[in-house]
Amino acid sequence: MGYMILLTIVVFIGVFAAIVLVHEWGHFVTARKAGIKVEEFGFGFPPKMFSFKKNDVVYSINWIPLGGFVKIYGEDADAKGEEYSFGAKPILTRSVVILAGVTMNFVLAIVLLSFGFWYGVPQAIDEDTKYAARDVHVTIIQTAPESPAQKAGIKIGDALTGVAFAGVKTDIAETKAAQDFIAAHKGQEISLFIQRGSEMLEKKVTPRENAPENQGAMGVVLEKTGIVSYPWYLAPVEGVKTAFSLAWLFLSAFGQIIANVFTQGEPIGDIAGPVGIAMMTYQVTQLGFSYIIQFAVILSINLAIINALPFPALDGGRFLFLMIEAIKGSPLSRRVEQMANASGFVFLMLLMLLITVRDVMKLF
Repeated sequence: MGYMILLTIVVFIGVFAAIVLVHEWGHFVTARKAGIKVEEFGFGFPPKMFSFKKNDVVYSINWIPLGGFVKIYGEDADAKGEEYSFGAKPILTRSVVILAGVTMNFVLAIVLLSFGFWYGVPQAIDEDTKYAARDVHVTIIQTAPESPAQKAGIKIGDALTGVAFAGVKTDIAETKAAQDFIAAHKGQEISLFIQRGSEMLEKKVTPRENAPENQGAMGVVLEKTGIVSYPWYLAPVEGVKTAFSLAWLFLSAFGQIIANVFTQGEPIGDIAGPVGIAMMTYQVTQLGFSYIIQFAVILSINLAIINALPFPALDGGRFLFLMIEAIKGSPLSRRVEQMANASGFVFLMLLMLLITVRDVMKLF
């Protein structure tokens, strides 16, 4: 357990740092290429833990590990008279710098997915699967709340390797075999043999005789899955296709969450903060390297989508101000823009704090 916690910490820091640094590196490089002065490249938010200066740029590590920033000269002040100022550059150049972070997160997702498809990614296995698969199992891909499976501690990603009743064990290699066994033992306690990462577990479960609609006797969705590797020349193609599909899926889901907040008054319950992400990191670390890659992809695309939203303090909000400037022919008042960004930042920090507190409370 101690080894797994240490590994989770390493994976969490590595994935989070990579996603944040790639995002800020996009802003940093495009600004420098455009001849704009960069004052600071920071990981985390102030107060500072430590910093050093190189080539007139301050590189800092900060105490609040909720993101990062690149401080660009003239971005939040009037400095149009200086050629190396952000404000002195054309709107197109400034737009490229602002959107470079979002773009780099999406590029990172494509690179990781391309590598993942070559190395091998978990997929559903059926007769139409074209390429050889390894580590093929009947896998738990969904658990219903308050179901017998969830109460027994069965988790998404668990591999079902065998079942037993009255001391007689049966190995499981096909989904239908598991479903038939469960259906034949409703109301009776059975044993499920679970592989979770390197752990082999035995769980006692009593399938329900009268299950809620669309849940099944045990409250799980089973699917035969395996690690499928694509040829090197097809992996990038699949990476690009999957990145766009995931982006659309997450954008649609996020839009639905926001719509529910305003139309039904539902709280934002599907968004995790650092603590929630750390807990998910622990789960995917148990499952293996292929799952860690997919997890990093999900986080990177989510960061890109959230940052692209037209909200003050986010990249999308700054881009919106540039579009307003392009339409009206002059920039918004610097005071108005600064107040909007500051207010947006405070709101986001408070929201993140609220989500973090909620995630911590779930642990107890």
